[in-house]
Amino acid sequence: MSFGVLPNYGYTDYMAIQRTAGPISGAKDRNTKGVMSDRVAEPEVRRSEATLELNLRPKNLDEFVGQSALKKNLRVFLTAAQKRGEPIEHVLLSGPPGLGKTTLAHIIAAEMGVHLVVTSGPAIERQGDLAAMLTNLKEGDILFIDEIHRLHRTVEEILYPAMEDYALDLVVGKGPGARSLRLDLPKFTVIGATTRLGMLSGPLRDRFGGIYRLSFYTPDDIALILNRSAKILTIKIEPGAVQALAGRARLTPRIANRLLKRVRDFAEVAGEPTITKPVAEAALDQLGVDRVGLDNLDQAYLKTLVERFGGGPVGINAIAASIGEDENSLLDVVEPFLLQAGLIDRTHRGRVATQKAYTHVGMQMPKTITQLKLA
Repeated sequence: MSFGVLPNYGYTDYMAIQRTAGPISGAKDRNTKGVMSDRVAEPEVRRSEATLELNLRPKNLDEFVGQSALKKNLRVFLTAAQKRGEPIEHVLLSGPPGLGKTTLAHIIAAEMGVHLVVTSGPAIERQGDLAAMLTNLKEGDILFIDEIHRLHRTVEEILYPAMEDYALDLVVGKGPGARSLRLDLPKFTVIGATTRLGMLSGPLRDRFGGIYRLSFYTPDDIALILNRSAKILTIKIEPGAVQALAGRARLTPRIANRLLKRVRDFAEVAGEPTITKPVAEAALDQLGVDRVGLDNLDQAYLKTLVERFGGGPVGINAIAASIGEDENSLLDVVEPFLLQAGLIDRTHRGRVATQKAYTHVGMQMPKTITQLKLA
């Protein structure tokens, strides 16, 4: 089958800062200046795909597919806090991109019936930016910080007392006239999300009461997610096509949903009312996603490791330079699945291709390497 073709401020001015913190969800309808609630009516222009994308996210733990052990522990954590009538302790979510860390943050806020303020580590450039957000929080609110490992260390310094003592320590003025000021904050919760848990400083990591790691999903879980998404998007899809998509989705819900929408595009252009297995496989082949789920970047990584560097060991910086890709992209996006799929190994000397990687690129592993690995 074929197819056709914000300004920055000093933190002494924190009370005047009104920054947009991102989408907010929860049970309240509060709409602080500069912070938009998801209950504010959106322009009609922003509907369709954007609205459907939000609808694909589960709204509660019962709808959330997979991560059974994490959900069980998290449910106990939330239920205990609700029975005590207290905000939940600070939560840290870690794991590769696309596994549902942001979705879980929204679910936690919904389950607790509280307001969620969304921001990210790189967006908080100065202490005043964080101070403005903290002083706008109400009792029980949740502050979600995505990519929390990218918070500047000076910003972390005012986050410590805020998380531990619910207080904000500020310095007002400069020079001899400078004085310290402590402001009391309402009891709130920080939910942090990170793809690089090891990059968090020890003092920050220790201030989280619940630390949860999301793992890759099973193919059956991915199939359930695809069926749910297809129903929401009103896409007709056969079971064989679902299995074909699930097998190439890298065990990641975000990628599964993205591939589903792209395959839908190919089917519509070809005039196919239902996505069948041949339609799905032809579309995925044209998108450059192979049978294991590797895309062009993954395949370039493996071929470079096997052909140019003889299977390794080689450093990640050398691979990144060879394929012209950012090193952090390889660390965060490419390598987690290659390790999960057993295609590469990480050693103290660098990255090493496995027998499975040689087979995947259509080459025979040299006997010298096999003997070295067995030694």
